Amino acid sequence: MDKIERVRAFLSEHNPELKIMVLEEDTSTSFLAARALGTEVGQIAKTILFKTRDGQYFLIVAAGDARIDNKAVKELIGSRARMANAEEVEEITGFSVGGVCPFALQQAVPIFVDESLQRYETVYSAAGTSNAVLPVTYDEICRITGGSPCRVSITA
Repeated sequence: MDKIERVRAFLSEHNPELKIMVLEEDTSTSFLAARALGTEVGQIAKTILFKTRDGQYFLIVAAGDARIDNKAVKELIGSRARMANAEEVEEITGFSVGGVCPFALQQAVPIFVDESLQRYETVYSAAGTSNAVLPVTYDEICRITGGSPCRVSITA
């Protein structure tokens, strides 16, 4: 099953009303996705995999214009963490950097959804590839990912 089909299968079980948009343009960064969609960069839900010093992984989903506050992450997790490298991202999530969907993951990891996304009625999450996006609300991202709301970002 390809990556977009894996996301579609997950959605069919959790919310079949949500529909993936496959674009011709590259949406692999928040800036490129916002340009392709004609939205603000903040409306792009970036999904970042982190790894703690003891080898535990977790995801943070935050607004595309937000900067992750390392001190806040340490307080949230109870440990210092770094961004996972591309190989770790592929292994743990099953998605490549630039297309990481916050659900339908290869391996279950804790998910934290930053409140920076609450500013928008609709946000756009990657949907498995660097040109697939999913329009969704903050509350729905929390619900379908089982993610915990958090505040670990600094917005511009």
